[in-house]
Amino acid sequence: MYIFKAGVVGAGTMGGEIAQVISFSGLPVVLKDVDPQMLDRGMETIRHIYQSRVDKGKMSTGEMESKMSLIEPTLSYDGFGDVDIVIEAVPEKMAIKKRVLADLEQVVPETTIFASNTSALSISEMAAATKRPGKVIGMHFFNPAHVMKLVEIIPGLETSQETIDDVVMFTESLRKIAVVVQECPGFLVNRLLMPFLNEATWCLQEGAATATEIDAAVTDFGMPMGPFTLMDMLGIDVCQYVGDYLYGEYGPRMEPAKLFYKLTDAGRLGEKNGKGFYGYGDETDEPVQAMIASFGRNPNSVFSVERLFYPLINEGILALQEHIAAVNDIDMAMIAGTGMSYHGERKGPLGIADIIGLDVVLAGLEQFFAQYGERFRPARLLRTKVRAGHLGVKSGRGFHEYA
Repeated sequence: MYIFKAGVVGAGTMGGEIAQVISFSGLPVVLKDVDPQMLDRGMETIRHIYQSRVDKGKMSTGEMESKMSLIEPTLSYDGFGDVDIVIEAVPEKMAIKKRVLADLEQVVPETTIFASNTSALSISEMAAATKRPGKVIGMHFFNPAHVMKLVEIIPGLETSQETIDDVVMFTESLRKIAVVVQECPGFLVNRLLMPFLNEATWCLQEGAATATEIDAAVTDFGMPMGPFTLMDMLGIDVCQYVGDYLYGEYGPRMEPAKLFYKLTDAGRLGEKNGKGFYGYGDETDEPVQAMIASFGRNPNSVFSVERLFYPLINEGILALQEHIAAVNDIDMAMIAGTGMSYHGERKGPLGIADIIGLDVVLAGLEQFFAQYGERFRPARLLRTKVRAGHLGVKSGRGFHEYA
């Protein structure tokens, strides 16, 4: 099915940016919110994105106005009678999303695809609340949506293959990279990223290194920013929420560092309120230093970049083992979704493991497992690969094949 017109419900930061991305591709889009101020702010966000392109000489003022004219802001569902796809970007609460889907069913054609921009909630549960589960799918854009290339496509249990194919084609028409991910808690990128961010926080909490030392080591390794800079940007309350959710779903290997709770209890939420792991403006990180000191120095805790990256690699192997995504898709998702690289070369976690050597990664995980516990239990598939002599680049075969 070709998509001629789209709808976006929720004009917050993500909703506004998604509407901009759709209009930039040349498609008309209806942008709805229940709050007039939020709707105005969403349109301002879109205009600001386009204006920045004009200021950089990438677009004329006339072209900007032409793109803006494709967007119809509305407080009602009146303009949704002929949309081919609706992307909901309302708050991450299942009850709200179900209510929106129920409202949409009353006004859109039977052929309309329902896509959710959720970063974690169950697509199958949303679909079960509708009369068209085959037309419900996850379409997870990354923040900022007008910049980030990755979109995770998540089918529910009853999503039809036609819907998957249509949404992949639509995503590619938006000049995005579509990666199909089977439904699981955290989907793919957040599932892999959280153990990395969590382990960095454990290292900080235990006094193994400072935030600036850890951030510097991680950027030297190849990530575009360090974990604490990233968490301050994402919002520490958001990281705590995702961490709690994954811990509840996956158990001890996702056990969150207690420092998250100290920070959120103290109202240190990151850049959005001027204080997180770091201080911004007049704020400092002295209160964080006091929190760390209150835990006491753990003399057995040692920081290394491997301690952060090996759990991420291990989670990628577990995702492969569970058939959540294919090898190339796992690597591509982490490259496109996080900017991951290895010593200057764009590489995903499984490709990095191949370069390091799967036997080396396994030995490292086993050592960390003995020292720090369940967060480092090696994936069964990793052990199987090593036993079979699939050690990566040096043996010509690992998760990828090498000539």
